[in-house]
Amino acid sequence: MKVEQIYTGCLAEAAYYIESNGEVAIIDPLRETKPYIDKAERNGAKIKYILETHFHADFVSGHIDLAKKTGATIVFGPTAAPAYDVHVANDGEELALGKVKIKVLHTPGHTMESTTFLLVDENGKEHAIFTGDTLFIGDVGRPDLVQKVKAEITPQILAGYLFDSLRNKIMTLPDEVIVYPGHGAGSACGKNMSKETTDTLGHQKMTNYALRADMSKEDFIKEVTEGLVEPPQYFPMNVLMNLKGGLESIDEVIAKGKHPLTAKEFQTVWETMEALVLDTRSKDSFATEHIPGSISIGIDDNFAPWVGTLVTDLKMPILFIADKGREEEVVIRLSRVGYDNTVGYLDGGITAWKEAGFTTDSIKEISAEDFATLYEMDKQHINLLDARRKSEFDSEHLVGAENFPLDFINHNMSHLDRNKKYFIHCAGGYRSVIMASILKARGFEHLVNIQGGYNALSKTGLKKTHYVEPITML
Repeated sequence: MKVEQIYTGCLAEAAYYIESNGEVAIIDPLRETKPYIDKAERNGAKIKYILETHFHADFVSGHIDLAKKTGATIVFGPTAAPAYDVHVANDGEELALGKVKIKVLHTPGHTMESTTFLLVDENGKEHAIFTGDTLFIGDVGRPDLVQKVKAEITPQILAGYLFDSLRNKIMTLPDEVIVYPGHGAGSACGKNMSKETTDTLGHQKMTNYALRADMSKEDFIKEVTEGLVEPPQYFPMNVLMNLKGGLESIDEVIAKGKHPLTAKEFQTVWETMEALVLDTRSKDSFATEHIPGSISIGIDDNFAPWVGTLVTDLKMPILFIADKGREEEVVIRLSRVGYDNTVGYLDGGITAWKEAGFTTDSIKEISAEDFATLYEMDKQHINLLDARRKSEFDSEHLVGAENFPLDFINHNMSHLDRNKKYFIHCAGGYRSVIMASILKARGFEHLVNIQGGYNALSKTGLKKTHYVEPITML
Protein backbone atom coordinates (compact mmCIF):
# COMPACT_ATOMS: atom_id res chain seq x y z
CA MET A 1 0.00 0.00 0.00
CA LYS A 2 1.25 3.46 -0.93
CA VAL A 3 -0.24 6.79 0.21
CA GLU A 4 1.12 10.06 -1.15
CA GLN A 5 -0.03 13.58 -0.39
CA ILE A 6 0.30 15.89 -3.40
CA TYR A 7 0.32 19.37 -1.91
CA THR A 8 -0.06 22.54 -3.98
CA GLY A 9 1.08 25.59 -2.06
CA CYS A 10 -0.57 28.17 -4.31
CA LEU A 11 -4.02 26.87 -3.31
CA ALA A 12 -2.93 25.31 -0.02
CA GLU A 13 -4.63 22.19 -1.41
CA ALA A 14 -3.87 18.52 -0.90
CA ALA A 15 -4.75 15.82 -3.40
CA TYR A 16 -3.97 12.19 -2.65
CA TYR A 17 -2.58 9.18 -4.51
CA ILE A 18 -3.41 5.78 -2.99
CA GLU A 19 -2.05 2.62 -4.59
CA SER A 20 -2.48 -1.05 -3.75
CA ASN A 21 -1.63 -4.07 -5.89
CA GLY A 22 -1.61 -2.14 -9.15
CA GLU A 23 -4.82 -0.17 -8.53
CA VAL A 24 -4.95 3.55 -7.75
CA ALA A 25 -7.42 5.98 -6.22
CA ILE A 26 -6.96 9.73 -6.65
CA ILE A 27 -8.66 11.97 -4.11
CA ASP A 28 -9.62 15.57 -4.96
CA PRO A 29 -7.47 16.03 -8.09
CA LEU A 30 -6.57 19.47 -9.43
CA ARG A 31 -7.38 20.53 -12.98
CA GLU A 32 -4.19 19.24 -14.58
CA THR A 33 -4.38 15.49 -15.14
CA LYS A 34 -0.88 14.64 -16.36
CA PRO A 35 0.85 14.37 -12.95
CA TYR A 36 -1.61 11.71 -11.76
CA ILE A 37 -1.53 9.74 -15.00
CA ASP A 38 2.27 9.86 -15.19
CA LYS A 39 2.65 8.73 -11.57
CA ALA A 40 0.40 5.71 -12.10
CA GLU A 41 2.15 4.76 -15.35
CA ARG A 42 5.58 4.96 -13.72
CA ASN A 43 4.36 2.55 -11.07
CA GLY A 44 2.76 0.20 -13.58
CA ALA A 45 -0.62 0.85 -12.00
CA LYS A 46 -4.10 1.78 -13.24
CA ILE A 47 -6.31 4.57 -11.85
CA LYS A 48 -9.53 2.85 -10.75
CA TYR A 49 -11.31 5.53 -8.70
CA ILE A 50 -11.41 9.31 -8.55
CA LEU A 51 -12.82 10.17 -5.15
CA GLU A 52 -14.32 13.61 -4.51
CA THR A 53 -14.85 14.65 -0.90
CA HIS A 54 -17.34 17.37 -1.97
CA PHE A 55 -18.05 19.96 -4.65
CA HIS A 56 -15.05 22.22 -4.18
CA ALA A 57 -15.45 26.00 -3.99
CA ASP A 58 -11.82 27.08 -4.13
CA PHE A 59 -10.67 25.22 -7.24
CA VAL A 60 -11.95 23.45 -10.33
CA SER A 61 -11.42 19.73 -10.11
CA GLY A 62 -9.87 17.68 -12.89
CA HIS A 63 -12.03 14.64 -12.11
CA ILE A 64 -14.07 14.57 -15.32
CA ASP A 65 -11.06 15.02 -17.60
CA LEU A 66 -9.08 12.44 -15.62
CA ALA A 67 -11.94 9.93 -15.82
CA LYS A 68 -12.20 10.33 -19.61
CA LYS A 69 -8.47 9.72 -20.04
CA THR A 70 -8.20 6.73 -17.70
CA GLY A 71 -11.62 5.07 -17.59
CA ALA A 72 -11.70 5.55 -13.81
CA THR A 73 -14.97 5.83 -11.89
CA ILE A 74 -15.78 9.16 -10.24
CA VAL A 75 -17.16 8.65 -6.74
CA PHE A 76 -19.08 11.16 -4.64
CA GLY A 77 -20.71 10.64 -1.29
CA PRO A 78 -24.43 10.53 -0.46
CA THR A 79 -26.77 13.31 -1.68
CA ALA A 80 -24.40 14.44 -4.46
CA ALA A 81 -26.24 15.09 -7.73
CA PRO A 82 -23.81 16.26 -10.42
CA ALA A 83 -24.84 16.73 -14.05
CA TYR A 84 -22.55 13.93 -15.30
CA ASP A 85 -22.03 10.22 -14.73
CA VAL A 86 -20.64 9.31 -11.31
CA HIS A 87 -21.07 6.65 -8.69
CA VAL A 88 -22.94 8.13 -5.73
CA ALA A 89 -21.84 5.93 -2.86
CA ASN A 90 -23.92 4.98 0.16
CA ASP A 91 -22.86 5.83 3.68
CA GLY A 92 -20.74 2.93 4.93
CA GLU A 93 -20.12 1.53 1.43
CA GLU A 94 -16.71 -0.10 0.91
CA LEU A 95 -14.71 0.31 -2.28
CA ALA A 96 -12.16 -2.39 -3.06
CA LEU A 97 -8.75 -1.11 -4.18
CA GLY A 98 -6.18 -3.85 -4.66
CA LYS A 99 -5.67 -5.40 -1.25
CA VAL A 100 -7.16 -2.50 0.71
CA LYS A 101 -10.61 -1.02 1.16
CA ILE A 102 -11.86 2.54 1.22
CA LYS A 103 -14.94 3.07 3.34
CA VAL A 104 -17.34 5.92 2.61
CA LEU A 105 -18.31 8.02 5.65
CA HIS A 106 -20.94 10.65 4.97
CA THR A 107 -19.87 13.69 7.00
CA PRO A 108 -22.11 16.65 6.08
CA GLY A 109 -21.36 20.05 7.58
CA HIS A 110 -18.99 21.90 5.30
CA THR A 111 -21.40 20.96 2.52
CA MET A 112 -24.29 18.52 2.53
CA GLU A 113 -22.52 15.96 0.33
CA SER A 114 -19.19 16.22 2.22
CA THR A 115 -17.67 12.79 2.65
CA THR A 116 -14.68 11.38 4.50
CA PHE A 117 -12.89 8.39 2.99
CA LEU A 118 -11.55 5.86 5.51
CA LEU A 119 -8.61 3.75 4.29
CA VAL A 120 -8.55 0.21 5.72
CA ASP A 121 -5.23 -1.58 5.16
CA GLU A 122 -4.44 -5.14 4.02
CA ASN A 123 -4.87 -6.42 7.57
CA GLY A 124 -8.27 -4.82 8.09
CA LYS A 125 -6.83 -2.03 10.26
CA GLU A 126 -8.29 1.49 10.02
CA HIS A 127 -5.23 3.35 8.76
CA ALA A 128 -6.14 6.87 7.63
CA ILE A 129 -8.99 9.26 6.88
CA PHE A 130 -9.12 11.67 3.96
CA THR A 131 -11.33 14.37 5.36
CA GLY A 132 -11.58 16.93 2.55
CA ASP A 133 -12.88 20.13 4.12
CA THR A 134 -14.61 18.44 7.05
CA LEU A 135 -11.60 18.29 9.37
CA PHE A 136 -8.37 20.24 9.01
CA ILE A 137 -5.29 20.21 11.20
CA GLY A 138 -6.21 22.64 13.97
CA ASP A 139 -9.53 23.61 12.44
CA VAL A 140 -12.70 22.44 10.70
CA GLY A 141 -14.31 23.45 7.43
CA ARG A 142 -16.29 26.67 7.38
CA PRO A 143 -20.07 26.13 7.19
CA ASP A 144 -20.99 29.33 5.33
CA LEU A 145 -20.22 28.54 1.67
CA VAL A 146 -23.27 26.55 0.58
CA GLN A 147 -25.53 29.61 1.06
CA LYS A 148 -24.13 31.14 -2.11
CA VAL A 149 -25.78 28.27 -3.99
CA LYS A 150 -28.63 27.31 -1.61
CA ALA A 151 -29.62 30.29 0.53
CA GLU A 152 -32.02 28.27 2.69
CA ILE A 153 -29.16 26.30 4.29
CA THR A 154 -27.80 28.61 6.99
CA PRO A 155 -24.30 28.44 8.49
CA GLN A 156 -25.86 27.47 11.80
CA ILE A 157 -27.70 24.52 10.24
CA LEU A 158 -24.53 23.27 8.56
CA ALA A 159 -22.45 23.81 11.70
CA GLY A 160 -24.93 21.59 13.56
CA TYR A 161 -24.49 18.86 10.94
CA LEU A 162 -20.71 19.27 11.19
CA PHE A 163 -20.78 18.81 14.96
CA ASP A 164 -22.68 15.54 14.57
CA SER A 165 -20.43 14.32 11.75
CA LEU A 166 -17.28 14.93 13.76
CA ARG A 167 -18.61 13.36 16.94
CA ASN A 168 -20.40 10.38 15.42
CA LYS A 169 -18.29 9.48 12.38
CA ILE A 170 -14.73 10.74 12.92
CA MET A 171 -13.98 11.07 16.62
CA THR A 172 -15.13 7.48 17.22
CA LEU A 173 -12.22 6.17 15.13
CA PRO A 174 -8.97 4.99 16.79
CA ASP A 175 -6.55 7.70 17.95
CA GLU A 176 -3.72 6.32 15.79
CA VAL A 177 -5.67 6.92 12.56
CA ILE A 178 -3.83 9.43 10.35
CA VAL A 179 -5.73 12.55 9.32
CA TYR A 180 -5.16 13.71 5.74
CA PRO A 181 -7.06 16.99 5.19
CA GLY A 182 -7.95 18.78 1.96
CA HIS A 183 -6.16 22.02 2.84
CA GLY A 184 -3.55 23.66 5.03
CA ALA A 185 -2.88 27.22 6.22
CA GLY A 186 -3.58 29.83 3.56
CA SER A 187 -6.81 28.32 2.30
CA ALA A 188 -10.01 30.32 2.68
CA CYS A 189 -11.98 27.09 3.31
CA GLY A 190 -11.16 27.30 7.03
CA LYS A 191 -10.54 30.22 9.31
CA ASN A 192 -7.39 29.33 11.24
CA MET A 193 -5.89 26.03 10.17
CA SER A 194 -2.37 24.82 10.90
CA LYS A 195 0.60 24.89 8.56
CA GLU A 196 0.93 21.17 9.24
CA THR A 197 -0.80 19.05 6.63
CA THR A 198 -1.18 15.76 8.50
CA ASP A 199 -1.55 14.52 12.07
CA THR A 200 -2.99 11.68 14.09
CA LEU A 201 -6.62 11.83 15.10
CA GLY A 202 -5.65 11.38 18.75
CA HIS A 203 -3.45 14.48 18.70
CA GLN A 204 -6.20 16.48 16.98
CA LYS A 205 -8.61 15.47 19.72
CA MET A 206 -6.19 17.03 22.19
CA THR A 207 -5.29 20.19 20.26
CA ASN A 208 -8.07 21.10 17.80
CA TYR A 209 -10.49 23.57 19.43
CA ALA A 210 -13.46 22.10 17.55
CA LEU A 211 -12.87 18.58 18.88
CA ARG A 212 -12.95 19.39 22.62
CA ALA A 213 -14.61 16.56 24.50
CA ASP A 214 -16.56 18.95 26.75
CA MET A 215 -17.86 21.10 23.89
CA SER A 216 -21.62 21.44 23.59
CA LYS A 217 -23.31 21.63 20.21
CA GLU A 218 -24.33 25.22 20.92
CA ASP A 219 -20.74 26.18 21.81
CA PHE A 220 -19.48 24.47 18.67
CA ILE A 221 -21.89 26.35 16.41
CA LYS A 222 -20.96 29.65 18.03
CA GLU A 223 -17.21 29.13 17.84
CA VAL A 224 -17.13 27.68 14.33
CA THR A 225 -19.21 30.52 12.87
CA GLU A 226 -17.35 33.28 14.74
CA GLY A 227 -14.89 35.37 12.74
CA LEU A 228 -16.10 34.31 9.29
CA VAL A 229 -15.99 36.92 6.53
CA GLU A 230 -17.47 37.03 3.04
CA PRO A 231 -15.84 34.24 0.99
CA PRO A 232 -13.95 35.04 -2.22
CA GLN A 233 -16.32 35.93 -5.03
CA TYR A 234 -15.20 33.05 -7.27
CA PHE A 235 -16.15 30.32 -4.76
CA PRO A 236 -19.80 29.83 -5.81
CA MET A 237 -18.82 29.91 -9.49
CA ASN A 238 -16.25 27.15 -8.95
CA VAL A 239 -18.88 25.08 -7.10
CA LEU A 240 -21.21 25.32 -10.09
CA MET A 241 -18.40 24.41 -12.50
CA ASN A 242 -17.62 21.31 -10.43
CA LEU A 243 -21.32 20.47 -10.18
CA LYS A 244 -22.26 20.96 -13.84
CA GLY A 245 -19.09 19.87 -15.66
CA GLY A 246 -18.93 20.55 -19.40
CA LEU A 247 -15.53 22.27 -19.26
CA GLU A 248 -12.82 22.19 -21.89
CA SER A 249 -10.08 19.65 -21.43
CA ILE A 250 -7.01 21.10 -19.73
CA ASP A 251 -5.05 20.21 -22.87
CA GLU A 252 -7.29 22.50 -24.95
CA VAL A 253 -7.00 25.30 -22.38
CA ILE A 254 -3.19 25.07 -22.43
CA ALA A 255 -3.03 25.01 -26.23
CA LYS A 256 -5.19 28.13 -26.48
CA GLY A 257 -3.50 30.07 -23.69
CA LYS A 258 0.11 29.23 -24.45
CA HIS A 259 0.05 31.36 -27.57
CA PRO A 260 2.96 33.78 -28.17
CA LEU A 261 2.07 37.26 -29.43
CA THR A 262 4.33 40.00 -30.73
CA ALA A 263 4.01 43.34 -29.00
CA LYS A 264 1.86 44.72 -31.82
CA GLU A 265 -0.34 41.60 -31.87
CA PHE A 266 -0.61 41.82 -28.08
CA GLN A 267 -1.73 45.44 -28.30
CA THR A 268 -4.27 44.65 -31.02
CA VAL A 269 -5.81 41.73 -29.13
CA TRP A 270 -5.93 43.85 -25.98
CA GLU A 271 -7.93 46.53 -27.73
CA THR A 272 -10.21 44.39 -29.86
CA MET A 273 -11.10 41.84 -27.17
CA GLU A 274 -11.06 44.30 -24.24
CA ALA A 275 -8.90 41.78 -22.45
CA LEU A 276 -7.38 41.95 -18.99
CA VAL A 277 -3.59 42.24 -19.05
CA LEU A 278 -2.15 40.25 -16.17
CA ASP A 279 1.51 40.71 -15.24
CA THR A 280 2.68 37.59 -13.41
CA ARG A 281 6.28 38.67 -12.79
CA SER A 282 7.57 39.52 -9.32
CA LYS A 283 6.28 42.57 -7.46
CA ASP A 284 9.70 44.19 -7.72
CA SER A 285 9.86 43.72 -11.49
CA PHE A 286 6.37 45.17 -11.88
CA ALA A 287 7.09 48.17 -9.65
CA THR A 288 10.23 48.95 -11.65
CA GLU A 289 8.61 48.73 -15.08
CA HIS A 290 5.28 47.53 -16.47
CA ILE A 291 2.76 48.05 -19.24
CA PRO A 292 0.38 50.91 -18.35
CA GLY A 293 -3.03 49.51 -17.41
CA SER A 294 -1.78 46.03 -16.58
CA ILE A 295 -2.53 44.34 -13.25
CA SER A 296 0.16 42.77 -11.10
CA ILE A 297 -0.48 39.37 -9.53
CA GLY A 298 2.85 37.60 -9.15
CA ILE A 299 3.00 33.88 -9.91
CA ASP A 300 5.28 33.13 -6.92
CA ASP A 301 2.72 33.78 -4.19
CA ASN A 302 -1.00 33.02 -3.74
CA PHE A 303 -1.53 33.68 -7.42
CA ALA A 304 -4.68 31.74 -8.29
CA PRO A 305 -6.72 32.70 -5.18
CA TRP A 306 -5.94 36.37 -5.74
CA VAL A 307 -6.96 36.16 -9.39
CA GLY A 308 -10.19 34.50 -8.26
CA THR A 309 -10.79 37.14 -5.63
CA LEU A 310 -10.10 40.18 -7.81
CA VAL A 311 -11.13 39.24 -11.36
CA THR A 312 -14.91 39.08 -11.19
CA ASP A 313 -15.61 37.62 -14.65
CA LEU A 314 -14.40 34.05 -15.22
CA LYS A 315 -15.05 34.46 -18.95
CA MET A 316 -12.83 37.55 -19.21
CA PRO A 317 -10.23 37.23 -22.00
CA ILE A 318 -6.81 37.30 -20.34
CA LEU A 319 -3.49 38.32 -21.86
CA PHE A 320 -0.45 37.85 -19.68
CA ILE A 321 3.19 38.70 -19.20
CA ALA A 322 5.37 35.99 -17.68
CA ASP A 323 8.99 35.21 -17.03
CA LYS A 324 10.39 33.14 -19.89
CA GLY A 325 9.64 29.45 -19.52
CA ARG A 326 6.71 29.90 -17.14
CA GLU A 327 3.95 30.52 -19.69
CA GLU A 328 2.32 27.09 -19.38
CA GLU A 329 2.46 27.31 -15.59
CA VAL A 330 0.48 30.55 -15.71
CA VAL A 331 -2.22 29.02 -17.93
CA ILE A 332 -2.53 25.93 -15.70
CA ARG A 333 -2.72 27.93 -12.49
CA LEU A 334 -5.41 30.19 -13.94
CA SER A 335 -7.40 27.17 -15.05
CA ARG A 336 -7.29 25.72 -11.53
CA VAL A 337 -9.75 28.40 -10.45
CA GLY A 338 -11.83 28.44 -13.63
CA TYR A 339 -10.15 31.11 -15.75
CA ASP A 340 -9.97 29.20 -19.02
CA ASN A 341 -10.09 32.13 -21.44
CA THR A 342 -6.38 32.95 -21.65
CA VAL A 343 -5.71 34.07 -25.21
CA GLY A 344 -1.94 34.54 -25.32
CA TYR A 345 1.18 36.02 -23.77
CA LEU A 346 3.66 38.77 -24.70
CA ASP A 347 6.51 37.04 -26.49
CA GLY A 348 9.77 38.61 -25.32
CA GLY A 349 8.13 40.33 -22.36
CA ILE A 350 8.66 43.97 -21.44
CA THR A 351 11.81 44.18 -23.55
CA ALA A 352 9.84 43.33 -26.70
CA TRP A 353 7.17 45.83 -25.70
CA LYS A 354 9.70 48.66 -25.48
CA GLU A 355 11.49 47.64 -28.66
CA ALA A 356 8.18 47.96 -30.48
CA GLY A 357 8.02 51.59 -29.36
CA PHE A 358 5.39 51.25 -26.63
CA THR A 359 5.69 53.11 -23.32
CA THR A 360 6.03 51.67 -19.82
CA ASP A 361 5.12 52.87 -16.36
CA SER A 362 6.37 52.29 -12.80
CA ILE A 363 5.16 52.42 -9.21
CA LYS A 364 6.70 54.94 -6.85
CA GLU A 365 8.18 53.29 -3.77
CA ILE A 366 9.63 54.37 -0.45
CA SER A 367 11.57 52.44 2.18
CA ALA A 368 9.95 51.82 5.55
CA GLU A 369 12.64 53.91 7.25
CA ASP A 370 12.13 56.90 4.95
CA PHE A 371 8.38 56.66 5.35
CA ALA A 372 8.73 56.61 9.13
CA THR A 373 10.73 59.84 9.01
CA LEU A 374 8.18 61.44 6.68
CA TYR A 375 5.24 60.25 8.78
CA GLU A 376 6.65 61.59 12.03
CA MET A 377 7.13 64.99 10.40
CA ASP A 378 3.63 65.34 8.93
CA LYS A 379 1.35 62.48 10.03
CA GLN A 380 -1.75 64.70 9.97
CA HIS A 381 -1.58 65.06 6.20
CA ILE A 382 -0.46 61.55 5.20
CA ASN A 383 -3.01 59.02 4.00
CA LEU A 384 -1.81 55.54 4.98
CA LEU A 385 -3.69 52.52 3.60
CA ASP A 386 -3.18 49.08 5.14
CA ALA A 387 -4.05 46.49 2.45
CA ARG A 388 -4.01 43.52 4.83
CA ARG A 389 -7.12 41.60 5.85
CA LYS A 390 -9.25 43.00 8.65
CA SER A 391 -8.16 40.15 10.93
CA GLU A 392 -4.50 41.11 10.44
CA PHE A 393 -5.26 44.79 10.94
CA ASP A 394 -7.30 44.18 14.11
CA SER A 395 -4.51 42.05 15.50
CA GLU A 396 -1.92 44.85 15.18
CA HIS A 397 -1.45 47.93 13.01
CA LEU A 398 0.19 51.33 12.84
CA VAL A 399 -1.67 54.04 14.71
CA GLY A 400 -3.21 56.33 12.12
CA ALA A 401 -3.46 53.73 9.34
CA GLU A 402 -6.75 53.03 7.55
CA ASN A 403 -7.64 49.42 6.85
CA PHE A 404 -8.39 49.00 3.15
CA PRO A 405 -8.28 45.24 2.50
CA LEU A 406 -7.22 44.15 -0.97
CA ASP A 407 -9.91 41.45 -0.82
CA PHE A 408 -12.68 44.03 -1.13
CA ILE A 409 -11.02 46.69 -3.28
CA ASN A 410 -13.64 46.36 -6.02
CA HIS A 411 -16.40 47.15 -3.52
CA ASN A 412 -14.62 49.92 -1.63
CA MET A 413 -12.71 51.83 -4.32
CA SER A 414 -15.37 54.55 -4.44
CA HIS A 415 -14.37 55.56 -0.89
CA LEU A 416 -10.97 56.78 -2.15
CA ASP A 417 -10.24 60.22 -3.60
CA ARG A 418 -8.26 60.31 -6.87
CA ASN A 419 -6.86 63.71 -5.92
CA LYS A 420 -5.27 62.46 -2.70
CA LYS A 421 -1.86 60.88 -2.28
CA TYR A 422 -1.93 57.42 -0.69
CA PHE A 423 0.90 55.46 0.88
CA ILE A 424 0.09 51.74 0.69
CA HIS A 425 1.42 48.75 2.57
CA CYS A 426 0.48 45.13 3.31
CA ALA A 427 2.48 42.54 5.26
CA GLY A 428 5.47 42.20 2.94
CA GLY A 429 4.70 44.05 -0.30
CA TYR A 430 2.96 41.50 -2.52
CA ARG A 431 -0.61 42.67 -1.92
CA SER A 432 0.23 46.38 -1.84
CA VAL A 433 1.75 46.19 -5.34
CA ILE A 434 -1.38 44.39 -6.55
CA MET A 435 -3.48 47.15 -4.99
CA ALA A 436 -1.34 49.90 -6.50
CA SER A 437 -1.60 48.29 -9.94
CA ILE A 438 -5.40 48.09 -9.74
CA LEU A 439 -5.72 51.68 -8.51
CA LYS A 440 -3.38 52.97 -11.22
CA ALA A 441 -5.40 51.13 -13.86
CA ARG A 442 -8.52 52.88 -12.49
CA GLY A 443 -7.02 56.36 -12.70
CA PHE A 444 -5.31 56.84 -9.33
CA GLU A 445 -1.94 58.47 -9.94
CA HIS A 446 -0.76 59.62 -6.52
CA LEU A 447 0.34 56.31 -5.03
CA VAL A 448 3.44 55.24 -3.13
CA ASN A 449 4.18 51.64 -2.16
CA ILE A 450 6.02 51.11 1.13
CA GLN A 451 8.72 48.50 0.56
CA GLY A 452 8.73 45.56 2.95
CA GLY A 453 5.23 46.35 4.20
CA TYR A 454 4.23 46.02 7.82
CA ASN A 455 7.06 43.59 8.49
CA ALA A 456 9.49 46.45 7.84
CA LEU A 457 7.33 49.25 9.28
CA SER A 458 6.92 47.44 12.60
CA LYS A 459 10.70 47.71 13.13
CA THR A 460 10.90 51.48 12.61
CA GLY A 461 9.66 52.68 15.97
CA LEU A 462 6.36 54.03 14.62
CA LYS A 463 3.55 53.70 17.16
CA LYS A 464 1.60 50.44 16.94
CA THR A 465 -1.56 49.17 18.57
CA HIS A 466 -1.31 46.46 21.21
CA TYR A 467 -1.13 42.95 19.75
CA VAL A 468 -4.30 40.87 19.98
CA GLU A 469 -4.28 37.15 19.13
CA PRO A 470 -6.49 36.71 16.01
CA ILE A 471 -9.36 34.20 16.07
CA THR A 472 -9.32 33.90 12.29
CA MET A 473 -6.90 34.31 9.40
CA LEU A 474 -9.70 35.13 6.96
